[in-house]
Amino acid sequence: MRTLLLAVICVIGGYFLYQYWNGSTHLGFNVGSPATGVIDTEGAKRRGAELGEAAARATGKVEDATAKVRETVGEAALTGKIKAKMALDDTIKARSIEVSTSGSVVTVSGSVASRGERDRALSLARETAGVTKVVDHLAVQN
Repeated sequence: MRTLLLAVICVIGGYFLYQYWNGSTHLGFNVGSPATGVIDTEGAKRRGAELGEAAARATGKVEDATAKVRETVGEAALTGKIKAKMALDDTIKARSIEVSTSGSVVTVSGSVASRGERDRALSLARETAGVTKVVDHLAVQN
């Protein structure tokens, strides 16, 4: 993350230097030219502040997106672990059970053939590392 931010700052700085040395006015203010010696320092300060604020906003958005991706991947991994445990257990028909995860809260839903199957499915979910709460929406078919 820091490497990306550093690269962005270097590119922006390089662009400014290139534009300045060429006397270009594409930056939104007149940097003057080496021949006249006139430089709009107030304009440069204002534009620099605008770019700094934009970079800070972009960094915040990237950090938010990264956190969301980490959370989603973590939830998917937790769901996968539980479904794998259920699939490997001979007492559970894993195809009839749905598992969903929100943070560290797991919801188990669907229908099972017996109370023992229900208890075993909930037990497997509770035993999984990273699970803090299991919500039971399993229906026992008689």
